[in-house]
Amino acid sequence: MSRLKLNILEDEDDDPIASTVNIIDVFLVVIAVLLVILMSNPINPFTTEEEIIVIKNPGKPNMEMMIKEGTELKHYQSTGEVGEGQGSKAGITYRMEDGSMIYVPE
Repeated sequence: MSRLKLNILEDEDDDPIASTVNIIDVFLVVIAVLLVILMSNPINPFTTEEEIIVIKNPGKPNMEMMIKEGTELKHYQSTGEVGEGQGSKAGITYRMEDGSMIYVPE
């Protein structure tokens, strides 16, 4: 009976299909990871009901802003220049102790 067990252990399968199945398993795991990354992206192309604003490099000259409204994506890029123009004072804004802002028109 011990000879029978040794023959089973010595018998190796050199089946090329077995390595193909392993490669397919690896690709399925890679695809699952990519789908999880895609769904966690704030600008996910598959969500249509949300409005999302993403600001890159806030307050710097190379600041960019992306706004997603439904299926429409708008991209704004800062020129780094200070805006100026003609106009008049419209009101005063106060920052409260809790961090909220109040605008009081004149």
